[in-house]
Amino acid sequence: MITRFQRITIVRIRSPEKILNTELQWLSESLGLFSERDKDKSCFRLFLAILQSKKSLSSDELAYKLQLSRATVIHHLSKLIATGLVVIEHEKYVLRGKNLEHTLKEMKEDVLSAYEEMEEKAKEIDKKLNL
Repeated sequence: MITRFQRITIVRIRSPEKILNTELQWLSESLGLFSERDKDKSCFRLFLAILQSKKSLSSDELAYKLQLSRATVIHHLSKLIATGLVVIEHEKYVLRGKNLEHTLKEMKEDVLSAYEEMEEKAKEIDKKLNL
């Protein structure tokens, strides 16, 4: 599956202790899923709900499960889709890969592909500029 992300953020943060919740928060922070405006960490909670789900979920199901407004869920789902973590399948939301490791590997391939495309374009520009 080829997924075109709009923006991916990677923040280098010191690796956490080997405690699951701390590691999940570290990963989320490393991917830029937290913002100052998200005081109740609803994006993180949404990401966890999708990660832990054995099936794809609708925005209504996610809103009910997390006790969030549907608008809040849709807002954060858009962010998770843009980063490449979440995809839409049959009008429901699911983690992009079969697990978190697979999802991150696919995202890495997207990033590498984007860099290769930029390098090729840079080569063409250099040639046009006689550099």
